[in-house]
Order: sequence, then structure tokens, then C-alpha cells
Amino acid sequence: MASSEEIVTTGGCFCGAARYQVKGRPVRAAYCHCTLCQRFNAAAFIHTIHWEPTAFSWTHSATPEDVLDFYHVAHKPWKKRYRCKTCGVAIANENTKTGKWSVWGAQLDRDEHARIRNWDVVKPTAHWFYETRMLDVDDALGKWAGYENESERLG
Repeated sequence: MASSEEIVTTGGCFCGAARYQVKGRPVRAAYCHCTLCQRFNAAAFIHTIHWEPTAFSWTHSATPEDVLDFYHVAHKPWKKRYRCKTCGVAIANENTKTGKWSVWGAQLDRDEHARIRNWDVVKPTAHWFYETRMLDVDDALGKWAGYENESERLG
């Protein structure tokens, strides 16, 4: 197993104009069923991965301002969502309260078999905010009212 310092996970938007990397192991990774993620991503749930602030960096050659727009969530202004100016894909979230960054599993780079690189490091460990789910998920992962091990376990 690689040490945390050796692990580099990369990803980006659909068109490739906006790129990032994260180093080491995430703080947490899960399937999020919160209504904010549902609405922002037009999906029943998403694979979200949270990272310490020092782990995340943009890697595209242009300055971030040239490639990215951002949006402050109205009722959570400390959440800053970045999206590509070219293809419009939301690519990352910065929590200015905690400094942590979030990226989404579907936008991580894949190997030649279309599998997410570093899957053993970034794979989901739970379902969060499961009370607001749009559908039931029958898997072995824990289901939580909020964050894993910080809220009531629902299943």
C-alpha cells in the first residue's frame, strides 16, 4: 500500500479546461443524499470526497479566474462552488469555514478499463443525509442521518 504522501488523485471537468489534483487520503468519502447535492447535481445522490485544504490544488495551466466561475450557496455562504467557464460542470467545492475541499467521484480520472484511479483510497464508506434520500440503496454501507459517526445511524 502506498503511503499517503505518494498518493495523487486527479480529476477535472468534462471538457478538460479545469483540472485539479488532491494528495494523500481524503478526510471522508461517501454517497451524499442531502438536498443541496441533489439539487446542484440533478441526481438522487453523489459520491463526494472531502479533503484537507493543503491536499487540493488546481493544475490547469491558465489562472483559476480565466477558467473558473464560482457560486456562493445563498443559505451557506461559506460554501463556494467552482465550475468550468467552458463546459459549465461544477468541479469542486471549497468550505471557507473549515478550509476543506470537496470533489465528486464521477469527475475523477479513470484507468484504461474506465475504473476510477485510486478507488481503494476514495471509495465511499457510507451514505450521508440518508433521511432525505430519493431512493433506497440496498448495499452494505452504513446509512447515517448526517455525517458518518457524527450523527444517528439509520441502517
